[in-house]
Amino acid sequence: MFEAAELGHAISKADYKIEVPKLREQLLDAQFELGEKKPFPVVVIISGIDGAGKGETVNTLNFWMDPRNIHAHAMGDPSDEEQERPAMWRFWRKLPPKGAIGFFFGSWYSHPMRQHIEGGKSRDYLDSYLEDFLRFERMLADEGALILKFWLHLSKDALKDRLKDLEGDKATKWRVTKTDWDRYEHHDDLMPVAEHVLRRTSTGHAPWIVVESGDEKYRNLTVAKTILKAIKARLADDAKPTPASVPVVALDQSDDVNLLTALDYTKALSKKDYKNQLEYYQGKLNKLFRSKKFHDRSVVLVFEGNDAAGKGGAIRRVIGAMDSRFYDIHPIAAPSDEEKVQPYLWRFWRHMPGQGKTAIFDRSWYGRVLVERVEGYCAQADWLRAYGEINDFEEEMARHGVIVCKFWLSITADEQLTRFNEREATGYKRFKLTDEDWRNRDKWDEYAHAVCDMVERTSTEIAPWTLVEANSKYYARIKVLKTLCKRLESEL
Repeated sequence: MFEAAELGHAISKADYKIEVPKLREQLLDAQFELGEKKPFPVVVIISGIDGAGKGETVNTLNFWMDPRNIHAHAMGDPSDEEQERPAMWRFWRKLPPKGAIGFFFGSWYSHPMRQHIEGGKSRDYLDSYLEDFLRFERMLADEGALILKFWLHLSKDALKDRLKDLEGDKATKWRVTKTDWDRYEHHDDLMPVAEHVLRRTSTGHAPWIVVESGDEKYRNLTVAKTILKAIKARLADDAKPTPASVPVVALDQSDDVNLLTALDYTKALSKKDYKNQLEYYQGKLNKLFRSKKFHDRSVVLVFEGNDAAGKGGAIRRVIGAMDSRFYDIHPIAAPSDEEKVQPYLWRFWRHMPGQGKTAIFDRSWYGRVLVERVEGYCAQADWLRAYGEINDFEEEMARHGVIVCKFWLSITADEQLTRFNEREATGYKRFKLTDEDWRNRDKWDEYAHAVCDMVERTSTEIAPWTLVEANSKYYARIKVLKTLCKRLESEL
C-alpha cells in the first residue's frame, strides 16, 4: 500500500499553473451545484503522517473553493469537556449538513492510533475502535453522506528532509515542535499500524486514498481531483438507488397476545401510599444523584409511551428529586430544517450530558422505529437498519460510563380515550391534545406492533427497556422512580 506511494510523484510549476485555474473552476461549479441542490453532505478525512501537509492541503482547498460552504475541523486530542462524553461526540456535532463539505484533519482515527503506538494500548483496544468507526461510517453512508478518506504519506527520509527545511526557514520554523520530532522517531512504528488500519477500514462506501506527499503540487492536485470526481459522480446519479425491501414479520403476537397486552393494567396505588412512596423514592434518588460515585458518571433517561400515558407527569416526579443545575429536558418533536439535513441521530448526539449531568428525553431517537416507521416517513430499509444503529449508539454511551434508562409508559386504548376526553373538556389541558393524537389512535395496532419489535430488538443488558403499566398514574410514577433508583444503585 505505502510501497507504491514511496515511488514519488512530482509536477512542474508550469504544469501546475496550467491545471489549477481549470480545476478551481470545476470545483466551484460542483460546489455550487452541491450547495444549491443539497442532496448529500461530503465528509473528507485528511489523515496521514504528521508533517505530510494535512493543514496545507485543507488550506489550499479552502482557497480554491468557496470557504463559506466548507467546514474545516482540526481535531487534536480530546479536551476536558470532550473527555466527559462518548468518544465520538466531538465528531458527531461537527458533521457537515447536506449541501456542505466537512474536512477533518486529524479524525476519529488519530487518537486511538496514537494511544496504541505511543500510549501502550493493545491491538485489541485499537481494533475495538475500528469496529465502531466502520459502523459509524456505514450509518453515515446509509444516511446519504459521501465519505472520502485521504492518507497523506511521506517516507521517513522525506519527512526528515521536510522538517529540516521548515526549521531552516525563519518564516516556518515555528511550525516544527518537539512533538513533530518525537513522532518522526515513531515513523517505523506507525507504518505497520497504519497499514492495518487502512486495510481494515477501507470500504466501498468510505475508501482510503493514499497520496504520496513529497511534492505538494502533486498532493494538492490529487486530493482536489479525487474530491471533484467523487462529487460529480454522485451529483450525476439523479436517482439514488432504493435498497430492496425486506419482508418484515412482526414478532410473535398470535391470538392478540404480545408484550403490551400481557401487562397487568389493574396495578394501582392509593393516594396515601403514593404520597408516602413518592417522598421515600425521591429522597433516595436525590442521595444517589449527590453521591460522590456519580460525579464521573452521567445519565440518559428516555421516556416513550402512548399518547396521554403520563410521560410528562413521570418526568416531573423524577426532576422533583434533582438539582435543576444538573439536568436538561429535551422534548422531541418533528425535526427542524437544520436537523433534517443531518443524520437522524445528530439531534440527539449533540445533547449528550457531561459528567455528573443528566439528559432527559421526552420522546427520543426511537421515533425512527415508531412514528417514522408507522407513518411511512422513512423507507423500510432505513428503519430496519436503525435497530442496529441505535444499539451501537447506546453501547457507545454505556462504554463511556453513561447510565441509559429507557421507559415505555403503556396504557390501554380505553384508558387513552378517557384521558383524551378529559383533556378536551379541561381548559388548561386542551393544549395537550392535538389532531395528530386522534389520528394515531386509528393506527393503534400498527403502533403496538412497532413497539413490540422495538423492545425485542433494542432491550439490551446495557440499556434495557422498562415497561410501565400506566393506567394508574400513581403506580406508573412510583415504578419509574423505583426502577431508576435500583438502576443507579447497581451501577454506582
